[in-house]
Amino acid sequence: MPYDSGTASAKLSPWDKRVERAAALARRFAYAGEILGFYGAVLDLQRKIYHHIPAQTITPAADIDSFRQQLEAQSDHALRYLAELVALVERKGTAKLAKEAEAVRAASNEQQRKMIALYAIQSEGEHPFFARTLLQPIAEWLAQCVPSQNVTLSTCPVCGVRPQAAVLRPEGDGGKRFLLCSLCLTEWEFRRILCPVCGEEDHKKLPRYTADDYNWVRVEACDTCHFYLKSIDLTVDGLAVPLVDEVATAPLDVWATGHDYQKTEPNLMGF
Repeated sequence: MPYDSGTASAKLSPWDKRVERAAALARRFAYAGEILGFYGAVLDLQRKIYHHIPAQTITPAADIDSFRQQLEAQSDHALRYLAELVALVERKGTAKLAKEAEAVRAASNEQQRKMIALYAIQSEGEHPFFARTLLQPIAEWLAQCVPSQNVTLSTCPVCGVRPQAAVLRPEGDGGKRFLLCSLCLTEWEFRRILCPVCGEEDHKKLPRYTADDYNWVRVEACDTCHFYLKSIDLTVDGLAVPLVDEVATAPLDVWATGHDYQKTEPNLMGF
């Protein structure tokens, strides 16, 4: 639900937890301090966008196309925060993103809106970092209006994009695997031994790799299609916040790409 400023003590939102986790991991991993400092600031802006979505009655999307249309209809709300995002990138972002920020700032208001609207409909277009950053909290908000579905799909059942990560959540004496959408952040149940890209089922062709420094995160790879994604195991670290921990463990991405695996979908920081 949208944020109600009249509530004396608002319930801690997912975005609050993400901001706090980014700060905690920045203190824990010195190598990630700079990128997590930037990502934490991005999460803080996304939290603002999420909490100030105009209150309105949303009809649950019947399918992916209607969800995308609802997201596109929120382009003007996203656009209100573009200047703030551009300024943030210019202060704290990478040199590559700062150069893109110059181009975004120079574009006309109509060009900026079209950039956001195109990404809302197709998840593609110029300067995807900016559009995805602005739309992600809105997409999550809209996705919460969609009834949960008992499906096993390789792409998000709500918005149709590929997963950014897997999540193992405690269940009984083990864990149940979910996939985490890279846009609307929906989680949906997915079989433990199954590649979400090519459908490989042979466990011998689905190796898993981990490192001592990140024993709650592992690389789940496929030797058939050579794609991978990272899995955050909440049965090992219950304090983990999948969206943030996935970004904080970038050395695992470096290792995976160095061994000729390709990620199913890059995270917001580009790896």
